[in-house]
Amino acid sequence: MCLKSEPGTNPPQEEGMVIIMLQQISVFVENKAGRLCAIVEVLNESRINIRAMNIADTADYGIVRLIVSDTENALKAFNENNFTARVFDVIAFTIPDKFGALYEVIKLLGDNGINIEYSYSLIGKNKSEAGIVIYVKNPDKNAEAGEILIKAGVNLITPVDIA
Repeated sequence: MCLKSEPGTNPPQEEGMVIIMLQQISVFVENKAGRLCAIVEVLNESRINIRAMNIADTADYGIVRLIVSDTENALKAFNENNFTARVFDVIAFTIPDKFGALYEVIKLLGDNGINIEYSYSLIGKNKSEAGIVIYVKNPDKNAEAGEILIKAGVNLITPVDIA
């Protein structure tokens, strides 16, 4: 595995160590004009930055998945504005901006029995890296995925990194 973290970016993995996940807010909305604007407006009025966004849709409804700078206040603002929203733990990590880097990480997880339900990118702070968010439905496998990545030298993104 050629993906290595910068020294000191992730502490060495110890048995039983808790992997710090990012929190993703999933907002359920009707699939009609103006709904995405209303979601972004709620965050704008609350002075909360969007760090990543993914939209999945069907004919009648959509799910807007967000990583934001202040999850607690965003969830409160969505509830106050009558949006249905839930919080999910996700893993986020950086990879070098080079050919094959994503493949190496995805293969590593697959070889270890980790099923990624969905993935999307995250705004990075460094032009030489890409930020990736993955969701693993099973909480035990989610933690295991984080441990596998750290052991392989992949740098996990923490809430402090996106605040």
